[in-house]
Amino acid sequence: MQVEVKTNVLAKNDAIADTLRQRFEEKNIFVFNLMGSPGAGKTSLLEATLQDLSKDYNIAVIEGDLFTNQDAERIHALGVPVIQINTVGGCHLDAHMIEDALEELDLDALDMIIIENVGNLVCPAEFEIGEAMKVTVLSVTEGEDKPLKYPLIFKESKAVLLNKIDLLPYVPFNREQALKDINNLNPTGAVFEVSCTAKDGLAPWLAWVREQMENRR
Repeated sequence: MQVEVKTNVLAKNDAIADTLRQRFEEKNIFVFNLMGSPGAGKTSLLEATLQDLSKDYNIAVIEGDLFTNQDAERIHALGVPVIQINTVGGCHLDAHMIEDALEELDLDALDMIIIENVGNLVCPAEFEIGEAMKVTVLSVTEGEDKPLKYPLIFKESKAVLLNKIDLLPYVPFNREQALKDINNLNPTGAVFEVSCTAKDGLAPWLAWVREQMENRR
């Protein structure tokens, strides 16, 4: 029974996601779903990405979190339109939530929407939300075992960012093993090693996002 219920939930979600994806394509809006654990550095990466890309593109952000609007306030401070979704205990965003949030955005004025999902390595990977691609952030403070423990999110992502590399001298993280496991799970995915604090490795990531946008357009 649990399997059947889950299947029905995902089917309904996917139907809405397909409608959203078509809507985004018609509006020529590039959408990506930013995922990762709490504390992985998703919002810091988002800030760095917006500071660069907003010079050339009209971008809006949809922020997903259980409670508070703290992350949305950080994005608002950059002058970027942002919609906060509080799931009040829910472990992921779903397509219906995104559909509702779009009512507050002028889609005709946008080139890109970045959706920062709820911090979680499990549920967000299972729910399509109309995105063109998924991106996962893994910080070195989480341990190199995470790709094998939570393989779906890494398999589904078009890019994986290994974040907080400035901390590698100070934490017990096997970089080579983590990169090997990520590449084995997702041989075609792009991998970037970055530090949002030290501003290291961001240029290749930003160039790659621009390339993805232009290829879709």
